[in-house]
Amino acid sequence: MKTYIIAEIGINHNGDLNIAKKLIDIASLAGCDSVKFQKRNPDVCVPEHQKSVMRETPWGNMTYLEYKYKVEFQKFEYDDIDRYCKERGIQWSASPWDLDSLAFLMQYDLPYIKIPSAHLTNIPLLEAAIASGSRVIASTGMSTLKEVDAAVEVLKRGDFALLHCNSSYPAPLEDLNLKCIQTLKERYDCEVGYSGHEFRLGTSVAAIYLGATIVERHITLDRTMWGTDHLSSIEPQGLIKLVKGIRELEISLGDGIKRVTEDEKKIRKKLRG
Repeated sequence: MKTYIIAEIGINHNGDLNIAKKLIDIASLAGCDSVKFQKRNPDVCVPEHQKSVMRETPWGNMTYLEYKYKVEFQKFEYDDIDRYCKERGIQWSASPWDLDSLAFLMQYDLPYIKIPSAHLTNIPLLEAAIASGSRVIASTGMSTLKEVDAAVEVLKRGDFALLHCNSSYPAPLEDLNLKCIQTLKERYDCEVGYSGHEFRLGTSVAAIYLGATIVERHITLDRTMWGTDHLSSIEPQGLIKLVKGIRELEISLGDGIKRVTEDEKKIRKKLRG
């Protein structure tokens, strides 16, 4: 089965459509299947006590609410993203962080809706997402099995997949617990993938060996860029290496049936007579 690779742009575009397009180009060049953004209504998502907190940004000092609007794409940008992705031959989607954003995304023909780990316990959002008829992919970071059980009770009403995830940014290797991919597959009998926030690439490739059929990684033009997610993202060359590693593993896994290959037959004849 071909692994579905999601390049998470998230908010690493820093509110700049040109940066978003460069990241789309990189994901397309690397061979990813889709890019993913994040969609929020800041008035709903930002807690009241944080809205007026001042923050230093590349655009000067502003309130946290003003900053969240600064990095939030609206319809004009998403219309352009939709057109641009079609030109580049790559799919796109986004994670809605509220019901308003889910309704906004329903304007587009998206291959899936992604539920972030932060909202796995947001039952109204899960219910609305699955009721939309879209395929739903949900990350399970920072969640207990009891919380995942409750989410799956809603998600199993439609087409869904789960992603094993550790929500630390970046995630320590000793906390990745990749064997949970198998745990989720056995417990819920559904498609399971992996959303990684670690520095390493090999761990995400190894997730395929453990049964992951979806891999999601944050991408950036440069880890030193301003913003909260850049440090735990992978740069262009890393993304190219990651996709190549995944595709090579897919080829090399085989079907598990022991056989003598055509090339081996020649060697066998030479060495055994």
